[in-house]
Amino acid sequence: MNEDFRSDRMETPEGKGNASATWKRAWTAYSRTVTKVTRPAIEPLAKKLGTRMAVDLLGFWMVWHLEGGFEGLQRLGMSRSAIYRRVGDFRRAFGVHPDEFELSGVDLDVAAYLAGGRARKT
Repeated sequence: MNEDFRSDRMETPEGKGNASATWKRAWTAYSRTVTKVTRPAIEPLAKKLGTRMAVDLLGFWMVWHLEGGFEGLQRLGMSRSAIYRRVGDFRRAFGVHPDEFELSGVDLDVAAYLAGGRARKT
């Protein structure tokens, strides 16, 4: 067998990784430049929107539990598609379904909530 042929064998599915390495170097240089230029403009907006989203999703989580989950939100008038969207957003943000999420320091007393007359009657 030819020794030259054996040394040219592909080491990985990427071959020797030349294209991948070149792309990574270019991407790193590009992202550094973009970050320097755009970060001062984008960061305040991202923080503002991120805070709003977190508050919205935590409110969704609270109502999910106080009203009894999916069916309870539908009783309140929320559409199926809106509930699915919020559940998806919640999973992306917190990494778990709102039904399984626990917020440290927060205990929801569903019985007290229902006794207070805050829930809609079924």
